[in-house]
Amino acid sequence: MEHYTAHPTAVIDDGCQIGEGTKIWHFSHIMPGCIIGKNCNIGQNVVISPEVVLGNNVKIQNNVSIYTGVTCDDDVFLGPSCVFTNVTNPRSAINRRGQYAKTHVGKGASIGANATIVCGHDIGKFAFIGAGAVVTKNVPDYALMVGNPARQTGWMSEYGHKLQFDAQDRAVCPESGQIYCLQNGNVTRTDV
Repeated sequence: MEHYTAHPTAVIDDGCQIGEGTKIWHFSHIMPGCIIGKNCNIGQNVVISPEVVLGNNVKIQNNVSIYTGVTCDDDVFLGPSCVFTNVTNPRSAINRRGQYAKTHVGKGASIGANATIVCGHDIGKFAFIGAGAVVTKNVPDYALMVGNPARQTGWMSEYGHKLQFDAQDRAVCPESGQIYCLQNGNVTRTDV
């Protein structure tokens, strides 16, 4: 008996691991060797390639492609039609298998609709990638990135609010009351 739920049109290859409580929707393809955590929600028409690793409670919206070389920590959100690449210089006539660049998405990060993550660049924990952004470099924890190429325009709280730092480089999330500190170009949460 399966401990996850999959729509009858989903294709789930042998040799993948899927955690308890995960839901896989219409026309998605889960390839061999990937590991999917507990309580994930995989939308319609999603492709998860071999050896991809997803943590617990990852939410993937419709039409997302996650290619070999990508790992996502717990609580990651992947917006509709976002995409990850895995080869920096693809050519149809040249086989680059085995040259896949790695991309890691940190805990709680959100990637907006139609964003592209160019391979070999990591996304920090609780980072927020705006809709349509094209990420071409590593993204710090809590960073807000927008545009093409993506550039940092601010910092986000763990609850997804833009942080406003005072003269002492301190910010408070308006929803959670969590406290953040900006020091040497990095944001940390100080109330834990």
